[in-house]
Amino acid sequence: MSQSRLYLSVRKPEAHHIASILDPIFEEEALSTALFEDKDNPGNWCWSVYIDGNAVPTTRSFIQDKLGGDAFSAEILEEKLDDIDWVSHTLRDLSPVSAGRFFVHGSHDRAAALNKPVAVEIDAGLAFGTGHHGTTAGCLDMLERILRRRRPTKAMDVGTGSGVLAIALAKATRLPVLATDIDAVSVKVARENARKNGTGAQIVTQTATGFNHPAFAHFGSADLIFANILARPLEALAHPLAQHLSPGGDVILSGLLPHQKARIVSAYRRQGLVLERAHIRDGWLTLLMNRP
Repeated sequence: MSQSRLYLSVRKPEAHHIASILDPIFEEEALSTALFEDKDNPGNWCWSVYIDGNAVPTTRSFIQDKLGGDAFSAEILEEKLDDIDWVSHTLRDLSPVSAGRFFVHGSHDRAAALNKPVAVEIDAGLAFGTGHHGTTAGCLDMLERILRRRRPTKAMDVGTGSGVLAIALAKATRLPVLATDIDAVSVKVARENARKNGTGAQIVTQTATGFNHPAFAHFGSADLIFANILARPLEALAHPLAQHLSPGGDVILSGLLPHQKARIVSAYRRQGLVLERAHIRDGWLTLLMNRP
């Protein structure tokens, strides 16, 4: 099956804005997207989506429709790809990302990570979450805020993807973390990443949809829960998530666009949580909410 990459090369602000519009849509369809500096065009960034070659005409029209007829005055280009993991290939040279004490890097940047307080090595691959996406980095920013005022005792990472958030927390605190995802491939990747980062003993990984899996009952309530997914499932999970949160606990919610703030905050306020902070990084919204 032929693969293609559709991409736009624009200035950084426009690229992040394009990502904020299109990423949630393509993620719903389980299509991979990427945002990175354009090495062939200094000063520009590329937004890309990876699709079946047969879907190029309809996807191009869809992108033009969502961005407006001129697509920010950028041409939607196509690159035909060989049958390899081009998402990993494209993302492997991403620069490290810093968020508070956390330093997320690929294996090619191990030297730069040697003196960092908490270095997390995640190579781009089949699971979401390299630390470079604004949602993941935003969650790490919020985690830094929490760790400056208290030390959690048990945590959950719902929608763990590559496991980057669970690993960062486990490396910083050595506390137990239950990391779940609906995608079995992501769970396998997260488990391997936890092992490579020396946190395999702290992190329990499980394929699970929502909070109905027996692993949650066995793990017990947590005083810190990450849920970096999308607005619709976050809204649906408000009640069961709150039921698994200990008194005085914190919830970090992301995968959100700024205009979705009121809707998500309202859903969790109905469960007795209060908003501590809203944070935007690279156009993505992350919320920190607490149970009094």
